Parts: sequence; C-alpha cells; structure tokens
Amino acid sequence: MEERKEALLKEYKLATQEHVFQYWDTLSSPDHKSLLLDQLESIPVHKLSYYLSAAKTQESSVGNTAEHNQNIQPFSGKVGKNNDEDDDDDYYTCGMEAIQKNKVATILLAGGQGTRLGYDGPKGMYDIGLASGKTLFCLIAQRIVKLRQLAGDNARIPLYIMTSPMNHEATREYFQSNDFFGLPAEDVMFFPQGVLPCLSPTGKILLEKPHACAMAPDGNGGIYPAMDKSGVLSDMIQRGIEHIHTFAIDNSLVRPADPAFIGYCITNKADCGNKVLWKTDPHEKVGVIAERDGKPCVVEYSELSQEMAERRVVHDENNQNDGNPFSSSSFTSKLAFGAANICNHYYHISFLKDSVIPNFGSVFHIAHKKIPVWDEDKQETVTPTTNNNGIKLESFIFDVFPQSQSMAIYEVERRLEFAPVKNAPGSSSDSPDTARAMISSLAKEWLQAAGATLTGDVESDGCEISPLVSYAGEGLDDYKGKEVACPFVIM
Repeated sequence: MEERKEALLKEYKLATQEHVFQYWDTLSSPDHKSLLLDQLESIPVHKLSYYLSAAKTQESSVGNTAEHNQNIQPFSGKVGKNNDEDDDDDYYTCGMEAIQKNKVATILLAGGQGTRLGYDGPKGMYDIGLASGKTLFCLIAQRIVKLRQLAGDNARIPLYIMTSPMNHEATREYFQSNDFFGLPAEDVMFFPQGVLPCLSPTGKILLEKPHACAMAPDGNGGIYPAMDKSGVLSDMIQRGIEHIHTFAIDNSLVRPADPAFIGYCITNKADCGNKVLWKTDPHEKVGVIAERDGKPCVVEYSELSQEMAERRVVHDENNQNDGNPFSSSSFTSKLAFGAANICNHYYHISFLKDSVIPNFGSVFHIAHKKIPVWDEDKQETVTPTTNNNGIKLESFIFDVFPQSQSMAIYEVERRLEFAPVKNAPGSSSDSPDTARAMISSLAKEWLQAAGATLTGDVESDGCEISPLVSYAGEGLDDYKGKEVACPFVIM
C-alpha cells in the first residue's frame, strides 16, 4: 500500500494536488486508505488543470453576450422532415436495410434518478400510470423487440445503457429480473458514466471526507470517454456496427433505432445527426440547433437575445429538402432559431472513433455549486447554505457537434415522438400525466388511421397499444372497419 501511495503522491505533486494526502497519517483504517488510493487512481489528475482552463475560457466567451451572439447564426444546412411520405419511405427502407445487416446499435442515456417524480430509484423503472404498468425501460426495450421482428429473424439491435454510479446495479438487476423484456441478454450491456472531482474556485480538489474526494458525474457528455473506457466502442467495432442511435430515458414516445431517422442520416452521408422539434413558442426553454463560427452546435435558450429568439424566416412547406429551409419562397414563416434539441442523436461510428474520442477533453463547462466538504474544525462534512464554494466540471452530449463535417437535422412532430417525463405527477407539462395522455392520443390516432371507429369515452387518456403490437402504427390492419370501445388496451 505504501508503494501505491508514494507513486500517487508523486503524480499528484506534479499536478499541485498533493493536499489530498493531508489526512493520510490520521487514517487508522486500512480500508479508508485503500478507498482513497482507489479513488485517486481513477482521477485523471494530470488533465484537471487543462479541463478547468478550457472550461473557464468557454465561460468567459459566453459572458461577452454581444460578441457571443454575433457568432451565432441559424443552422444553414439541410433539414429533413418526417411528414414527406415519399422521402420517408426511402429513408425507412434504407434504415431498415442497415438494421437487417446488423449495422445499427442503440445507446440509452439512463443515469438519472426519479427524484423529481417522487420516485426513489432509476427513472427508467418509473411507472407512468399506463394500464399495462409498463415502465419507461419496458417501453423502450419492447419497441426494440418489435423492430427486430419487423426487420427479420436474424436482425440484432444491441442496446447499450449508460447508467450512473448511483443506479448502475439497480438498473442491471431490473433488466435481469425482467428477462431483459424479451431482448437477448447478450445484446443488452450496461456501462456507468464517469465522475470527476469537484474543485475549489482556484482549481484544487475538494475533500468530502479525510479519505474521499468530493466527486460528481461528468454530465451526459461523459458518454464518450465512458464508451471508450468501458469497452462499449470496442464491442461495437467487433460487432460491425456502423450507425448508432442515442436517446434519453425520459421520452416515453422515443423510437429507438428509428429506421427513418437512421436512413435519412445514411442517405445524406452524415457523420452526426440530430432529431429536432420545431418550436412554436419563441421563448420555450429549450436549446436549439444553430451554428457558431460556421460550425453546428446547440445554443441554450439563455444564450439567445430576444431578437434572436423571436426572429422568423420565410419557409417553403412544399420544398423541405431544397438545401436551405430558411431561404425559400413560401408564404409561411417559422422561427429561425426553432430547431429544438430533444437529446436524440445519430453517429457514424467512424465519427466517434476517429474524431470525438481522440479529441475529447476541451469541452467541459463550469457549474458553480454548493459542494459538501470536510470541515477539520467540526470534524464532519458540511454543505454551505449560502454561497457556492466549488466547481463541478460537466460536459454535454452535444458539445461534440462542432466536430461534425456533415451534420444531418431531421424534424419530427411532437405528438408522434416526444412525450417527456420530467416533472412530478400533477404538473401541467412534461409529467407522467401529460405523457400518458400523449401515448393514449397516439394509440387512438393509429387505430383510426388503420380504419377503426372509436366508441365509448373517446376522450379517455387510458388507451394503449403495446410496443410488441406496433412500433409506429403499423400492423393494425385487422382493426379496419371495426368498432373499438375507449378506453382500450391492445396487448
């Protein structure tokens, strides 16, 4: 143990972080010493000053609002749309062919807890109140099961689930206890996102206890180093995966491995892609796809001036794919900065392997927080009640967008693909209640499109079609000409 300690002490001295050993001689428990050494070995201490310096530079650039806004322009590239039936058929076919060749994988971002929902556990295990009792994890997994069936018996769609240190084991055990919801166990893999030490304003590692540094998750952008460190990227390469669809757990209507979206990105030779909704409210609190210094990026709503948020441009609804949806000659208009980011992304594996992961490290952001730290006088861990005392370094999954050489944007309709579960039951938006109502509304829409007539309580939000029956409205022809009483549950 002393050899490990001396080797680490030398490394931490070089990084001017040797204070983390200040209580070493007072640690009477060998277990505490071992825990500290294990933690220190996991920290990229030689990179911390670089991470912090880059984050401060980024923070400073955002702070200069006028100069910052001058560099932001609406996205100027091609924007596809999922209501163009002719193109959609071609995109769907292209994406389905990639799935049939086992070239497509999915990544689910599931590190969040259900705290805001009043649930003590991983958010994916939360029951949103469907009549079937299906959880968010179940809905996503069973949609993949159905898509595999649609693609053919030999199709495999691996599901990689990024957890957090606090919910990794619970998530893994939940899938195991539910037989992976019908997916092959070998096609479901779990990997935790990373953590980084919390820092003082001067860049020193903060201690939560004499034998432990204060640590925090590194943000959803931690997916990239976590993929590399955990072996996920290597597994994808070994399987021959080329196309990766990544999405968040809190969208109850997400279409995992969506063939149309994947096909759109493949057709347009994209190295990176993003599904978006178009905002109707200019002040909706959501980030949007834009360009900064000519490169694609996500701009947070707080970064847009009022003029930018409300700016409108002429748009041709009949020519979605003319190469520049912001400069056509229709009589309609839409928000220039309207392409709302919903954390639904495509990557070509070469983009991740050759561009993102080798260059990751300069995209951290600073979050000023109240960090629990060890108080030597009180001999206990204390959390400030007034001022922030420290810094968390976090990255966002979209921070790598500027590295893209061929960005694909694909607009979808809110009612079809976006029912977020973020707020507590009873909330007026983004709650289990609103998500359940949207799932019910879509189920009724699918049946009516298939030729069914709805009777009974047609306003009910208790209607449901199992993902094992239909992935996106297909396979309901048997209901043509039939009456279906609402509420209904089709399993």
